Amino acid sequence: MSEKLIILDRDGVINQDSDDYIKSPDEWIPLPGSLAAIGRLTRAGYTVAVVTNQSGVARGYYDLATLDAMHEKMQQLAAQHGGIIDRIVFCPHAPDEGCDCRKPRPGMLQQLSRHYHMPLNGVTMVGDTLTDVQAARAAGAAPVLVRTGKGERTLSRPDVEQQLAGVPVFADLAAVVNDLLGD
Repeated sequence: MSEKLIILDRDGVINQDSDDYIKSPDEWIPLPGSLAAIGRLTRAGYTVAVVTNQSGVARGYYDLATLDAMHEKMQQLAAQHGGIIDRIVFCPHAPDEGCDCRKPRPGMLQQLSRHYHMPLNGVTMVGDTLTDVQAARAAGAAPVLVRTGKGERTLSRPDVEQQLAGVPVFADLAAVVNDLLGD
């Protein structure tokens, strides 16, 4: 692994999100510029990891084979842009199962910390929801919010202003990468 790790949420950061869930590889549609941004990160020496809540598995909307197919599509499309997604960690549990991996809990990020044998202090985590920000903070990572996906909805909530204080906000993943790489 490189010295530089970046953690990305999936739905709403890399691909289009839906309140009806992304249930098949056909429904997995990349956001404009996201795959090229992953390619730029890879070329700049970053290790790219993805953490994603996937309660659609527990809800019976899709199975693990379908989730694997969606992730295979994501990795293949990222590779077409020179991007490597080194690791994907997902939570298949329903919100009421009380697992430690479902964001806002830090379990998936802690898995990455153990896998890469490094603390996540200062590691950028890009998300589009308050739960992404909360998970990043709970794991010691540095949260960044994008306006894509549920980002605008998150930013418009009056009850989250204090919780988002100090969190950098960008238009999309490409803008985050531009900032990180100094472009």
